[in-house]
Amino acid sequence: MPLQGRHALVTGGGRGIGRATAAALSAAGAAVTVTGRGEAPLKDAVGRGDAAGFIIADVTDAATMESGIKAAVAARGAIDILVANAGAAESAPFMRTEPETFRRLFEINLIGVVHAIRAVLENMVARGFGRIVAVSSTAGLRGAPYISAYTASKHALNGLVRSLALETVKNGVTVNAVCPTYVDTDMTQGAVDNIVDKTGRTRDEALAGILKGRPMGRLVRPEEVAAAVLYFCSAEAAAVTGTTLAIAGGEI
Repeated sequence: MPLQGRHALVTGGGRGIGRATAAALSAAGAAVTVTGRGEAPLKDAVGRGDAAGFIIADVTDAATMESGIKAAVAARGAIDILVANAGAAESAPFMRTEPETFRRLFEINLIGVVHAIRAVLENMVARGFGRIVAVSSTAGLRGAPYISAYTASKHALNGLVRSLALETVKNGVTVNAVCPTYVDTDMTQGAVDNIVDKTGRTRDEALAGILKGRPMGRLVRPEEVAAAVLYFCSAEAAAVTGTTLAIAGGEI
């Protein structure tokens, strides 16, 4: 139980990568608080033992995040680990992507992470220990067509990770990002649905299009991403900070 006595907060922890990460952290001994906007999946995570508690919070609302995290701290102690997982994606050609789409995705994928970090970082620095892991994307490591707003937001997130890591490197706090390719989650299934709706392809054809050119030839499993997050949270990763780790089966 290498994380026994640690309190971990996982945003967007009710499903997908967040849920798998919460389960992995719990199995490693951490007391896990999951956050999200919908109560049902969060209650299910607690009921199945993947988390110790939950808070209803929208990462784009700084006040709600701060008050929710204060409640979690009161219940389970100071936050030692933050996994900033909550995010969103939208796809369209650039000229059909309105500026508002860029604003919306930056608000969720970047500013939402900023809100979560600001709510926990001061205490981490004061206590001399902290692990911050952002769930980014391979889209934050290179360009990608038809998802320019999402790609831009993830590049910004990776820049935040690298910069903040340098500010906290002497304070016992590490800041890293995992950058998976397409993962077998609701978000990817939504992308498949979008392709089906716009092109008339079958779901199998749409998925094959997503996987085309990807050496591994399959979707990444959420548990594979969670395993990388777990490493970043470990004592053995104390010297690893400012890293953006691609989980992409040779794609990067």
